[in-house]
Formats: sequence, structure tokens, C-alpha cells
Amino acid sequence: MSKERQRRRAERLAVLEKEKAARARKVARRDSLRAFRRRITPRRPGRSGRLYHRSLRQRIGIVVVTMLAVAAVWTLIPDLALRIILTAMLVLAVPALVVVVLGRRA
Repeated sequence: MSKERQRRRAERLAVLEKEKAARARKVARRDSLRAFRRRITPRRPGRSGRLYHRSLRQRIGIVVVTMLAVAAVWTLIPDLALRIILTAMLVLAVPALVVVVLGRRA
């Protein structure tokens, strides 16, 4: 009986060692990929990755004013084609207007 338990225990330990080795290889591969990505990614000191930052109040204002302008176009203009064109122009012009009015801040 004791030899049988010893044999089963040895098999169990062998399986655990294989799993542990596979897990270690997986972790090592993941760490080396992370290190590689970190190495090839260009770094700029002091940068957060964002070009500029708008406060929550400014972003809400931009969205509300744009939505009001779109609503005004859709309620005041009777022609469907003109509505679509003006809405597309608003969508394209709003980013430029925001930069002109609010400016870019680093």
C-alpha cells in the first residue's frame, strides 16, 4: 500500500512540475514581450500621451452647443438635402472652431 501511494504521489508531483514549468515559460514569454514593447515604444519625458486637455465643463459645452446647432438646423431648414449638408459641415467644422475659440493647451 505504501509503495502504491508513493508511486501516485510521484506521478502527481511530476504533473505539477510540468504545469509549473509551462506556467513559468508563459510568464517569461509575457515578460519578455512586455520588455520588448517597452523598448521599441518611443518615449517623451513629461508627456502623458495626450496632445491637449479639455476640462469636463468645456467638453460638455462643446457637445451641448453642437447638439443645439444640429437641432436648429433640423428644425429651421425645410429641405432634407440642405439639412444633411449643414449637419455634415457642422461635424467637420466643430473641431476647428473649438481649437480657434478655446485654443490648444499643453
